[in-house]
Parts: sequence; C-alpha cells; structure tokens
Amino acid sequence: MIEELLPDSVVAVETYGDDGSATLYPEEAAVVARAADKRRREFAAVRACARRAMEKLGVPAQPLVPGAGGAPRWPAGLTGSMTHCDGYRAAALVRAADLAALGIDAEPHEPLPDGVLAVTSLPAEADRLRRLAEERPGIHWDRLLFSAKESVYKAWFPLTGKWLDFTEADIEFFVDPGEGCGGGLSAELLVPGPTVGGRRLGRFEGRWTVRRGLLATAVVVRHT
Repeated sequence: MIEELLPDSVVAVETYGDDGSATLYPEEAAVVARAADKRRREFAAVRACARRAMEKLGVPAQPLVPGAGGAPRWPAGLTGSMTHCDGYRAAALVRAADLAALGIDAEPHEPLPDGVLAVTSLPAEADRLRRLAEERPGIHWDRLLFSAKESVYKAWFPLTGKWLDFTEADIEFFVDPGEGCGGGLSAELLVPGPTVGGRRLGRFEGRWTVRRGLLATAVVVRHT
C-alpha cells in the first residue's frame, strides 16, 4: 500500500498486524520499558519493517532510537519514515543521495473524532473537503487530511529540526481518473520552508490511497 505511493528509489516494507517474533535492541527496549504492551508491540513491529528495508538497501540492521522530536535516528546515508496504526505497520527508507526527505502515514479509514478537524484544518481546506465529500462520499476526507499533515510533518522535521503546526501547511487533494481511490496531494507551506540544494522550498508534493479499511499518504522532498 505504501510502496505504490513512493518513487522506485524508495524501499518500503509493511505488515498487517504485529510480528510476534520482532525483537528490540537493548537501547530500543529502554525507550519503551515503561510503555503499555500494545505500544511495545507496535514499536518493535515497525522497527522490524525498517530493518528489513535496511537489508534490502544493503545496510546492516541496527538500532533505531528516537531522537529530537521523536524522529528516528537513521543510519548514515539513509533517510526514511515509519508509521503504525491498528492492524498495520510500515517503514520506507531511501538513500539520502536519492531523496532529501520523505514522510509516510497510515490511518484507519474512519471519520476523525468530533472536534479534531476544526483544530487541524484551515478554512480553505475545510471548504475543499466538503466539495470532495460530495463528489466521492465513500472517502473519509477529514481523516485523509489529518494523515497528509502527519506525512508533511515527517518530511519537514528532518530538514528543519522545527515544529510545524497543522495550520502551517495548506493541503489540496487531487483524485486520479477512474474508479480507484487514490491520487496526488500538494502542501503549500505557510511558513518559510526548508532550504534544499540552495533553494528554499514553498511546497511539498505527495500521493494518497484508500484500501482494505485503511488510508495512507506519502510525501517526498526531492533534491533540487
């Protein structure tokens, strides 16, 4: 599900449910030593996905300990993103020479809890979501917007080291022709964007899909 949203240079590994055999390095186990069992299982399963992706890129498996802002510290020469929700875990990795950054997010294909859309969306986004809901009522656009903002943030933070508020990116969705549930997305940054290759970026681009009771978004930042 995630791999189809990303360029060929990206390696993605996903699993539906938890891998009971997933283990943690001691420094990873210390991070979740006091966490609930569900959290520990998610933490281990998504890192198992990331280590399989490392191996596909020819990089030895190694610990992934959260750094600043909770983002994982990737091995030298790699960048990537991880996501998990009920019943799904995924990791996407790429060589840093091929992409500047990427962000992925998966969510259950369900409406957001009451009140969440009001604090995570801009008025223009809410208007666009209403029009999309009229055209494609089978998609929970509010949850898709939330997911896209998560993917934007995951791509943003490694490049800036700064927080990005939900209201600091204006996201627009595009629907692919046909009967499928997927398309593109564009995120206009409403604050000064990161500088990549000497050029300040004002927009991120990505893709989205809905299937199997889940939705997923991915954002990539290419070298300029």
